[in-house]
Amino acid sequence: MESGLKDHAELAAIFNKDENRVDWHDETLWWVRQKRDKMAHGLPGWEALREAASQIKDNVLSNLNEYLQQFEVNAQANGIIVHWAADAKEHNEIVLELLLKNGIRKMVKSKSMLTEECHLNEYLEQQGIDVIDSDLGERIVQLAKEPPSHIVLPCIHKKKEEIGDLFHIHLGTPAGNADPQLLTEAARQHLREVFLTRKAALTGVNFAVAETGEFVVCTNEGNADMGAHLADIHIASMGIEKIIPQRKHLGVFLRLLARSATGQPITTYSSHFVKPRDGQQMHIIIVDNGRSIQLGREDFRNSLKCIRCGACMNTCPVYRRSGGHSYHTAIAGPIGAILAPNLDMEKYADLPFASTLCGSCSNVCPVKIDIHQQLYKWRQVIVQKGYTTTAKKASMKLMAFTLSSPAAYHTGGKVGRWVLKHAPFAVNNKFNPWFKQRDMPEPPEQSFGEWYNENRKK
Repeated sequence: MESGLKDHAELAAIFNKDENRVDWHDETLWWVRQKRDKMAHGLPGWEALREAASQIKDNVLSNLNEYLQQFEVNAQANGIIVHWAADAKEHNEIVLELLLKNGIRKMVKSKSMLTEECHLNEYLEQQGIDVIDSDLGERIVQLAKEPPSHIVLPCIHKKKEEIGDLFHIHLGTPAGNADPQLLTEAARQHLREVFLTRKAALTGVNFAVAETGEFVVCTNEGNADMGAHLADIHIASMGIEKIIPQRKHLGVFLRLLARSATGQPITTYSSHFVKPRDGQQMHIIIVDNGRSIQLGREDFRNSLKCIRCGACMNTCPVYRRSGGHSYHTAIAGPIGAILAPNLDMEKYADLPFASTLCGSCSNVCPVKIDIHQQLYKWRQVIVQKGYTTTAKKASMKLMAFTLSSPAAYHTGGKVGRWVLKHAPFAVNNKFNPWFKQRDMPEPPEQSFGEWYNENRKK
């Protein structure tokens, strides 16, 4: 998402103007988090599954080049045409070339966060290609000309009344009707025509099996299958980290993915694509786009374990009350705040600071990524590289001086207590971000150090 010069705090402030929206956004995501907990606690060996998934991904990241080459050989043997893209630009150009080579100017697309990362839709539209997103949530935000705000629940920020208005304008539903059943049926009729007429379909890839050369796409709506099975050409976009070594490992990840994402035992459709049907072309584009750089960052390489379940977003108190668009990047939330600075450290320098470092994200991650630790480490890197604001640099230097000098620390405490008691307006004003949502505390009569000195002999 492009947001001009606004950072996370400014964009979150815009989202927070609608208090009712913030409340149900928070409550809905926490409800999904609770569903996840019930599923996790009801499955014997949940922690063993997490540990197995984490170790499998450790093995993948340590031998990524070998698994990618193995996958390429086996996929080609199955009749899949394999392409390699160094970055988003190459990925988008390959998709366009495949469409134009086959005389296609209309494509149906299922959910793919990689294509959001590459801004594929915008690129193709500029080239005169008509792209329809077939995932219902993605179609809603596409009609609204917005990016998704969540990697699993793309339109979680939208009220049903707003969706009703969109469908009235674009799909001709009755004005003022926000009945979910009616809106869903309207979407089905609209997308049915799209599936039947589009000659090209693009899907993402949830898992790619090096052993067999197949790839797996997980959906709850079956839209990926409808698009891919009816189209003459199936294009799959895959990040290099989506590899798993063997088919038997799917049993670990498929049990973790849906439970972590939506609290389901498994996604409704887990579709295996092994080879094209007779007369069909099947292409897979394997994309780097900064992942090799992240792989080489020892402190951050574990972020490539991510299976895009969204559990860290559902539990994050900051994401839940600031909205996905406040992160101004394709992948929002805690995991996005780790991945984005790798692509552009200066542009996304604000995101690692959009966290309380409470650790809830790490606790729910199905592949045990140390998310909150990586956020903390990114803060250190960003400060060292000089990408923080002048005000933050100055305040951190002042704080470093104060905390490293006992005399300055004690003097600062006394001054602070005096100001809070006798001149509270000096801190209780619009220039103090803390005061915008909170009351400043009552000043204590003495510091802990003063109390301790008086009472330690007792």
